[in-house]
Amino acid sequence: MPELPDVLLYVNCLRSRVQNTPLQKVRLASPFLLRSVTPPLSAAEGKKVVDVLRIGKRIALSLEDDLFLVVHLMIAGRFRWKKEGTAVPKKLGLAAFDFPAGTLLLTEASKKKRASLHVLRGKENLAPFDRGGLEVMEASLADFQEALTRENRTLKRALTDPRLFSGIGNAYSDEILHRARLSPLNLTRKLTPEKISNLHQATQEVLALWIKRLADEVGDGFPEKVTAFRKEMAVHGKFKTPCPDCGTPVQRIIYAANEANYCPKCQTKGKLLADRVLSRMMKDDWPKSLEELEERKKQP
Repeated sequence: MPELPDVLLYVNCLRSRVQNTPLQKVRLASPFLLRSVTPPLSAAEGKKVVDVLRIGKRIALSLEDDLFLVVHLMIAGRFRWKKEGTAVPKKLGLAAFDFPAGTLLLTEASKKKRASLHVLRGKENLAPFDRGGLEVMEASLADFQEALTRENRTLKRALTDPRLFSGIGNAYSDEILHRARLSPLNLTRKLTPEKISNLHQATQEVLALWIKRLADEVGDGFPEKVTAFRKEMAVHGKFKTPCPDCGTPVQRIIYAANEANYCPKCQTKGKLLADRVLSRMMKDDWPKSLEELEERKKQP
């Protein structure tokens, strides 16, 4: 799912292309995309784009007449900027938004169509889409600490909770925790003030790094390779590959539909975190350290 750096990149690229221009036509290819009834989607046609907004992981087109088009890309939804009038792709296409400068295509590379579009009138009706999470790039240490320790959660779950922090998901939480040298399973209320300060700094540094890196990569173009798995990442999606800082093989734990990637040496003092599924199966045979894991591999 696109997270803060990717969503912000979409917002900035769209703003430079469509702000102060009319949305000429909307071509809906999938009836499952539209999740609202009133006002009708046709009410947006002909209205000028006032601004492009980020609401957590959602993107909203703010139009004249106090109208808003709110898009949630979910896991596989993506925007494509093409020449005006480009046809909606048959297999992956959900919708096309036609502007004077080009056509914005919305696609979804998944059999499960989870991306959504809501048409709203009135800024006050955006409130249900704002989960209330802290905007971490502008947050003070005090505000960050308050959000982090509001509930006693593991760091991984706290950072990815949209009620606590806005725009952070599975990928960048891994990178943040690696930068901060903290275990994803550390409990928020057991962190020392020093560790909270380090986490606050790491959060802002990692997100700022990727915001700049993605913007530099795209330049004047439009993002075409929005993905949660990038070769420059330290640990996310890097299971069994060497940690860039110490060379230790990156490990992971799987829970629900997500996973946490981490470096045992940098983040957990060499301890292997227990994967819920495998540790239940192996029970006492579950290796407790990286050294024990390597010894198990040598056994016939």
